[in-house]
Amino acid sequence: MEHKFLQSENGTVHYWVTKPAKSGAKCIVFTHGLTANHTMFEKQIDFFKDEYCVILWDVPLHGLSVPYKDFSYRQAALELKGILDKEHIEKAFLVGMSMGGYPCQMFGSMFPQKVEGFVALDTTPFGIAYYSKTDLWWLKQVEPVAKWFSDKMLRESMAKSVSKTPYSYNKMKEMLNPLKKEQIIQQMGIAYGQFAVENKDMTFPFPVLILLGDSDKTGKVKKYCCTWAQKTGYPLHIIRNAAHFANGDNPQQVNSEIKNFIEKSIS
Repeated sequence: MEHKFLQSENGTVHYWVTKPAKSGAKCIVFTHGLTANHTMFEKQIDFFKDEYCVILWDVPLHGLSVPYKDFSYRQAALELKGILDKEHIEKAFLVGMSMGGYPCQMFGSMFPQKVEGFVALDTTPFGIAYYSKTDLWWLKQVEPVAKWFSDKMLRESMAKSVSKTPYSYNKMKEMLNPLKKEQIIQQMGIAYGQFAVENKDMTFPFPVLILLGDSDKTGKVKKYCCTWAQKTGYPLHIIRNAAHFANGDNPQQVNSEIKNFIEKSIS
């Protein structure tokens, strides 16, 4: 993949792109989860790169996209638009894993005409009715609670909690490795705290597919996904033998689900 970057007044955002030889290929943008980076989707690259334009990016405050000031999901959505504009891509399918679903939803709310479809991968919805005051209060406690963990215990618990396979566990540890404990906690505090601030009701004119690992025990993700599907009618497909990092635990099914969703959306 070709490594590129986008400069804004907030910082430098790094992204990677590969385009197939055939013209007119559809584009898929993969957005990673909290404390991770673009390599979270390495199991998806080989599957999609020959048929689709594939874009991966390090969300602001993550991976190589540091330092970055005044982070918000709205600003992240603007950065994503900048990437698509730079690559001359009019519309794209968005795949957002966990926290990565928030920039995708914000982008879809701000620029619905640029979205062909959204795959919500072990993520949760924007929407006032989904979250109680207690839920939002706990989001703001993630940072102070994490400070009580030792550096080793924090990394170990995070990797273990999101994975069901050795691959996902080791991959998560690998993505955490370059980060200092202070950086991990900062990312957690800003990401969860900012969601509580920016949360609002959203409706989308494009198709949405919710994917959920059958062993996802991260927070209330399972509950939120089920309620999201019930409230909106969006299809909810369960990924077998997978925890929160479902695209690493069972990439075969996740890749197949994404491909089928795209083909159905454009047929």
